[in-house]
Amino acid sequence: MTYLSDVAALARKDLLLEIRSRDTVPAMLLFVASTLVVFNFSLPADSGDLASYGLLWVALVFTALLGLTRAFMAEREQRVLDGLVLTPADRSAIWLGKGLAVLVFLVLAEVVALPAFHVFFEPVDATVVGAVLLADIGLAAVGTLLAAMAAASRARELLLPLLFLPLVIPIVVGGVGASIGDDPARYLGLLVLYDLIFAILSWASFEYVVTE
Repeated sequence: MTYLSDVAALARKDLLLEIRSRDTVPAMLLFVASTLVVFNFSLPADSGDLASYGLLWVALVFTALLGLTRAFMAEREQRVLDGLVLTPADRSAIWLGKGLAVLVFLVLAEVVALPAFHVFFEPVDATVVGAVLLADIGLAAVGTLLAAMAAASRARELLLPLLFLPLVIPIVVGGVGASIGDDPARYLGLLVLYDLIFAILSWASFEYVVTE
């Protein structure tokens, strides 16, 4: 099998498991929708764009964290990851396949989150949608690597947020800046740069993570 076919097979495996079990995506949808509904009634009417868009990006980050917590659950419980590591496939294909599945889950969650935000808070334009899609790539790239690291730890539910949240601060900064800033192209460029740097680092280091 070629590298791309290995990646496609691994991503398809995760997507089929989610279709059958319906564990991750419904939880993400419920979390992000309920978060927006609660803050719709909690924030003052004159809170301003910064508070509203800041809430959107924080909700998206924590929704991604919820999905990443379960990203390697099947592999951990059934020791599938050990088998994947022993296959002749490139180990970075595991990261890329898993990351693509996580990316699909994030996009599905945002199909609900962005219309809900548009209804409850502020208009959602093409710039916001583009920033969210760029952020999804970075969240999936970094989060998949960190989820694999945390999967081997007994305190994985604690370790993953501690590793993940500090590393995604630039995504929140770039996302909020692109949403309300005077120069959104500058912040979109920050998100593109973040995606490139962390995707390359995650791709190159995943083999050593799963080996250890």
